[in-house]
Amino acid sequence: MSAEHPVVLFDGVCNLCNRSVAHIIRNDPKGRFRMASLQSTAGRELVAGHSLDGDAMDTVVLIEKGRVYTKSEAALRIARRLRGPSRFWWTARFVPRPLRDAVYDLVSRYRYRWFGRREECMVPGPGVRDRFLGGGDAPVELEERLV
Repeated sequence: MSAEHPVVLFDGVCNLCNRSVAHIIRNDPKGRFRMASLQSTAGRELVAGHSLDGDAMDTVVLIEKGRVYTKSEAALRIARRLRGPSRFWWTARFVPRPLRDAVYDLVSRYRYRWFGRREECMVPGPGVRDRFLGGGDAPVELEERLV
């Protein structure tokens, strides 16, 4: 769908995930990343096309140059390509992956309780719609948070 751009798949009803996507957009001024919620048509197609279990997607997914990264590896690879202090999270790659993923899993398990969830996936506003695969095919407008 977007071979020349890394693609970030995220939980579209998770407030933490939506805030993370807004952070990516603000700190990716060149517009390298493309996004799709796991609940969207584009997201479901990518999940199926990469043989990922769509029902067990409690993680961010990064698809880059045909490779699939999940959990802490995906988050760190995304962070290293952003401007500002976020890119320094890349140094956490020296922490053993099982430990990084254990922390990731803990946050993932409690993300709805700690950060809340929305009833519907967000739809990007016109200023950032081109960064979303399929144009974002869900029913809530969040333009003011994403620009």
